[in-house]
Amino acid sequence: MTLPIAWTTAREIVHAAGSAVAPEPVEVPLADADGLTLAADLVTLTDLPAFATSSVDGWAARGPAPWRIVGRVLAGDTAAPLTADGTCVEIATGGMVPDGTTAVVRIEESETVDGLVSGAVRRQPDWRRQGEEAAAGEVLLPAGTPVTPGVIGLAASCGYDTLTCRPAPRTALLVFGDELLTSGVPADGRVRDALGPALPSWLRRAGTQVVHARGPVADTLEEHVAALRKAVDAGAQVICTTGGTMHGPVDHLHPALAELGARYVVNTVAVRPGFPMLVAQLPGGQFVAGLPGNPQSTFVALVSLVLPLLAGLTGRTVPEPATVTLGADVPGRGDFTHLALVTLAGGRAHPVAHAGSSMLRGLANSVGFAVIPPGTEGHAGAPAQLVPLLDGDRA
Repeated sequence: MTLPIAWTTAREIVHAAGSAVAPEPVEVPLADADGLTLAADLVTLTDLPAFATSSVDGWAARGPAPWRIVGRVLAGDTAAPLTADGTCVEIATGGMVPDGTTAVVRIEESETVDGLVSGAVRRQPDWRRQGEEAAAGEVLLPAGTPVTPGVIGLAASCGYDTLTCRPAPRTALLVFGDELLTSGVPADGRVRDALGPALPSWLRRAGTQVVHARGPVADTLEEHVAALRKAVDAGAQVICTTGGTMHGPVDHLHPALAELGARYVVNTVAVRPGFPMLVAQLPGGQFVAGLPGNPQSTFVALVSLVLPLLAGLTGRTVPEPATVTLGADVPGRGDFTHLALVTLAGGRAHPVAHAGSSMLRGLANSVGFAVIPPGTEGHAGAPAQLVPLLDGDRA
């Protein structure tokens, strides 16, 4: 009998396995980089800003008032230096501040009489000095940082046209089960497949490219092996399967993995619900993430094993749980980690109703799972870790 692996240990193991085969970095145009991961430090190519710029509409002046107007600088202009005291140029927000400027005076705090400008000079300069945000060569963000629209904007601001990124992992989904209906209302011993429509969206939100999806796959060893091979042929690096992770009469995942020569990375995890989850690696390097068939258990396996695996493949760190304050008691599960569905209300995490492992109602109303470590219980008012249903940096 296989002994379950501790939940925290399992996450570290699959992360390390993904990191060991992370694909080579690629150069990606800025517009296509959202959701990827930096594979190299983002280093400034220039000072930020590259030159002093006005933060207001007004006058760039030299020396004491009044100032004689000698020119105009709009955003995008190259500013000639101010060489004499008592002179100024009209300047627009974002305009290059001329060398020699000693003050920028806001237009609304100035007056012009007979071509001479006077006005109040604020203590805090109304311009951004060269290098104020960063000096050329400074590391702005380390490798492993998720690329967001903010990261893209920052990269563009200091001169990047492309980013060195880890490519999005290619994933596949195989849904096992003869009992599943793909349309209509459940009846006559058959249930509706709720995971086939839902999991591709989850995988895409997790930053992957879904290259293949199939379900339901018939409950035979031959069909399981054929489905896994087809997912490999489609180019999937991570193949998620649902159901068949136990050793019952129609559970064929383990025999299929054996026939394909896979080795287990993790086989069962000491977590409730969802402990019969697994990650195996095929001889070609592809990963198979075996997720339990009960819907809530499926999502427990996704956040427990698939997200850390994807993090390893993309050069990110193991996703760190957040911290919340419990709004009610949450029972422990003995020697197992308990992942309890919770929702946030009044700044606290409260367990949801309808949270059986086969139920989706509670899942649909939750923000994630409160982590109750082995041998403990959660108490109202006490802190607890929170694993979101998706990594927030990728949602």
